Amino acid sequence: MERQLNVLIERDEDGWLVGSIADLPGCHTQARSLDELIARITEAAELCLDVSGDEIGNLEFVGVQRIAVEV
Repeated sequence: MERQLNVLIERDEDGWLVGSIADLPGCHTQARSLDELIARITEAAELCLDVSGDEIGNLEFVGVQRIAVEV
């Protein structure tokens, strides 16, 4: 069975791309290129689903919003 998941992709201060899947807590990885990141996050998602037994909710992706906070 194929499942569609949303991947959040960010770039860290060292230039690495970091991908995470909100539907799968703890499912994240990093890579230098987008192609490598997609391959790695796909593998990570499959492993997370194997461990969780496909017991994840069906969240509807709404969007991403950037906010400013005082630090």
